[in-house]
Amino acid sequence: MKPEQPFAVGPDGWLAGVRRLPSPHRDARPEGEEVSLLVIHGISLPPGEFGTGQVEALFTGRLDPAGHPAFAALAELRVSAHLFVDRQGAVTQFVSCAERAWHAGASCFARRPRCNDFSIGIELEGTDLVPYSDEQYRILVALTRALFAAYPALGLERIVGHRDIAPRRKSDPGLAFDWHRYLVALEGVR
Repeated sequence: MKPEQPFAVGPDGWLAGVRRLPSPHRDARPEGEEVSLLVIHGISLPPGEFGTGQVEALFTGRLDPAGHPAFAALAELRVSAHLFVDRQGAVTQFVSCAERAWHAGASCFARRPRCNDFSIGIELEGTDLVPYSDEQYRILVALTRALFAAYPALGLERIVGHRDIAPRRKSDPGLAFDWHRYLVALEGVR
């Protein structure tokens, strides 16, 4: 979806007007848990290839491990994200923001482990070294604004990359992600 108007998160945690592809790789957040962290990721499947539909297959448990040599290592993974933004800026939602998506894995933010419990994960189609598209930045900013409106505990200081919460395991969204561009576009939000 490339909205002419801003996104909005519904009371059920789903965004209106975006493609929904519910993932089985999700569960309930711990009782009383508040969304208070936004994690930005980067992903491509096979690595370095875009528009293949394989990210969707991974997040919905349909990835064929024989489909590519790189997929064999992913065969047993049960992962998802709340939102995925492809290279053209189209958005797919896999998990309601009210639920826990399995995107961060072993992670820690501000000495607090288990970031999946209190975070929302947005995956951008990309790699650590290929610049993200203008459309992806435009949509990411619009999504972030909608999430800030829905979840008051979120703020600029509570946006991180996957590498920031799992530095020994992850490097995404990588050196190609322009944090300055993204954060400047959010100035004045909160």
